[in-house]
Amino acid sequence: MGKAINIHCRAFQSAIDVLSKPWNGLILGMLQGGPLRFGELEEGSGGLGPKTLSARLKALEARGLIRRTIETGPPIRVSYSLTAKGEAFEKVTEAIERWGQDLVAGEFPAVTPAPEPKRRRSIKAR
Repeated sequence: MGKAINIHCRAFQSAIDVLSKPWNGLILGMLQGGPLRFGELEEGSGGLGPKTLSARLKALEARGLIRRTIETGPPIRVSYSLTAKGEAFEKVTEAIERWGQDLVAGEFPAVTPAPEPKRRRSIKAR
């Protein structure tokens, strides 16, 4: 068995607090593929409403896990991407997936991954 974890330490509790909020894990996971705009996040989430998405994005930005980038227009475009702290979530997702595979082993047929959200290609001025 690995090193003992102090489940009462501030770092552990802070990480659990982020993951315990509905949709946070999904949003962080979606952004692992690169920057996405609000509409792309909403479409790819499969049921997350705009009000909740907006609140989650603001909270994750306040925690320093994502960055909001405004591209001047016209039209003005806003995209969201992971910060270095947010990118570290990839290690957590890998561990959760391994644990989840152990949890469901033999219970259900293999799950087909959700389709990737459509990404818009930026058009550069000629």
